[in-house]
Amino acid sequence: MKKIGRSVVVAALCILIVPLSGKPTPGDELVGTWTLVSVKDTTESGEVKDGYGRNPSGFLTYTDDGRMMAILARSDRKPLSVEDSVGAPAEERAEAFATFAAYAGTYTRTGNTMVHHVEISSLQNRVHTDLTRTIVSLTSNMLILRTPPFSRGGAKVTSELVWERWKASR
Repeated sequence: MKKIGRSVVVAALCILIVPLSGKPTPGDELVGTWTLVSVKDTTESGEVKDGYGRNPSGFLTYTDDGRMMAILARSDRKPLSVEDSVGAPAEERAEAFATFAAYAGTYTRTGNTMVHHVEISSLQNRVHTDLTRTIVSLTSNMLILRTPPFSRGGAKVTSELVWERWKASR
């Protein structure tokens, strides 16, 4: 291979290997799957509520190639009265929709600021938006994220989500 050809190959490899600012890197402590422990909503007046019930369910996954996925469900969700999700009564479908959230896309992290770049969501309004989260705490087993204020049920709330690293033995 000619000298110029080697230089181009080396330069290309360096571009592929050197991570871009804000992008995850292999070994990032966030990479993996987390299970939802709790969601606490705090209103502007300081009232604290369980945002997804006392024992919510959920998974948050970050991959080392910059992808993410979040799924959250209230603990008191009711099953539909029929197996047909389209044919179920409208009230039941509305309740099922209101007690579940899911989205996926890419993510970037700069210091304690996490941005989820939404590509698909159970709520179409979130598609092509960025959801910012503050990393309140991150240890090998626990992750606490805080949202900026948003509207939920007619009130402005800030949510604090506590996640525990998923263990394969579960």
